[in-house]
Amino acid sequence: MQEALQVLGDLGMPRAQRNERSALCLLALLDLTPDKPWTAATGPLMGITPIMEWVRRHYAKPYAPNTRETFRRQTMHQFVQAGIVTYNPDRPDRPVNSPHAVYQIEPACLDTLRTLGTGRYTDQLAHFLAIQGTLAARHAMPRSLRMVPLRIGTGTEVLLSPGKHSALIKALCEEFGPRFVPGGELVYAGDAGNKWGYCNERLLATLGVTAGAHGKMPDVMIYDPQRRWLILAEAVTSHGPVDAKRRQELDALFGEFEVGLVFVSAFPDRRTFNKYQEAISWESEVWIADHPSHLIHFDGTRFLGPYPRP
Repeated sequence: MQEALQVLGDLGMPRAQRNERSALCLLALLDLTPDKPWTAATGPLMGITPIMEWVRRHYAKPYAPNTRETFRRQTMHQFVQAGIVTYNPDRPDRPVNSPHAVYQIEPACLDTLRTLGTGRYTDQLAHFLAIQGTLAARHAMPRSLRMVPLRIGTGTEVLLSPGKHSALIKALCEEFGPRFVPGGELVYAGDAGNKWGYCNERLLATLGVTAGAHGKMPDVMIYDPQRRWLILAEAVTSHGPVDAKRRQELDALFGEFEVGLVFVSAFPDRRTFNKYQEAISWESEVWIADHPSHLIHFDGTRFLGPYPRP
């Protein structure tokens, strides 16, 4: 543990990452149990939960399951940014929210740490630090190439995290919007990796929604100024159609603004729609990306329009 903490300092990690949790993560990614020397370090692929289990098993440090996000956001993100760990090296286009996400010690960093305790460590460390920033940029490149570009208006492009969910959000903005909300203005498009993928803060403020509410936001919001409608759409790839509960949440979030609310559940294909159709709220719409010119209307007295709120 003490040597791992020393290494984190040698690698230039910020003080917030020079702690027991980060040291244990480093040891897990090197598979360095207490009985192994640094020369025996390896580089297994490991997800957050396996790292936590490894730490519990080999160093008797149990962490509660609800600390997974702390491991991910307060240690692993910084390891990746520093270039000492790579994210999904086996599949760079894996979605951000995938349960199969993995991390691996960067090969050049692994070679350096294997020399700890030998006369070569100082020179090897200096060499690694000289290329560390380059490594971080190089490993970020394959993932950047797989980002999903979202065109907004003329001349604006936002990159969303790779994955089916982002592809469906892109389709909602670029295919659904122009077809069914002509002249509409994109207010918000979420991103699994960034939450605020795109946000028109000026327009959002006029709707009375604060930035702190992003955890409750739908995946896509489009405002129709002609009809004064606000389209609230959920992109459904693995969960999250507009069911009765979700509709109540959205009603509560936007209920004070005098505008008609239109609820849309979007699916990539009919197979996904069939899995969730029994949960979809009445008086809402369904759009399927591989049949972009059609809508499925769930009951009610009007087609693609708001209903009076209680």
